[in-house]
Amino acid sequence: MMCNSIKAKAILFDLDGTLIDSVPDINHASNILLKEHGLPSLSVDETRSMIGNGVKVLVDKSFKHLGSPLSKDALENVTNQMMAIYSKNLTSLTVTFDGAEELLKQLKAEQIKIAVVTNKPEGFSRTIINHFGWENLVDAVIGGDTCATRKPEPDMLFTACEKMGAPCDRTIMVGDSPADISAAINAKIPSVAVRGGYTNIPVEDLGANIVVDSLNDVHQALVKLSEQIS
Repeated sequence: MMCNSIKAKAILFDLDGTLIDSVPDINHASNILLKEHGLPSLSVDETRSMIGNGVKVLVDKSFKHLGSPLSKDALENVTNQMMAIYSKNLTSLTVTFDGAEELLKQLKAEQIKIAVVTNKPEGFSRTIINHFGWENLVDAVIGGDTCATRKPEPDMLFTACEKMGAPCDRTIMVGDSPADISAAINAKIPSVAVRGGYTNIPVEDLGANIVVDSLNDVHQALVKLSEQIS
């Protein structure tokens, strides 16, 4: 019989593509960067297809896509330029997905720990979380520069659990991309994949335990996954 509550002690959320739609701001910053290097702009959809593995990967893919690949040293320099540009455009066009705040508040009311685990730099992530007034809802923020490795490696998930004092075997990951779900698989924790995020792979093929249409469906999915948590 399905239980009526969430047995998990902690829920780990990806940020971009899961809780927020940040593509407009990232696309705007990317196009400023590309213009500075004499390259044409990318569409929002083109930028969306390159998001999910951190700023450096986005820069690398953008320049390759436009036929102007960067050397290793140049990539480091241009990534720093992108970071500087994006730091001024973190929240101008970014919006939350429907149901995000309500879900966070519901989990907090149920005394479940919440972490944001994202390949976006930690400082940028905290700025965005604070912008939306979520700083008192989120117990830990693990960014792409917090640990030595990033998703899909599992270390960020382990670090989030450690910071919250939550056992990994009673934790669930919620994300939208291959990096999110692969990180959960590598950490051996169950996961929920949310449609409508940033993935070039059909969401059904990511390997999540449950796939939902929106954040409004996540709570019930977490209840269902509680059957797998002892």
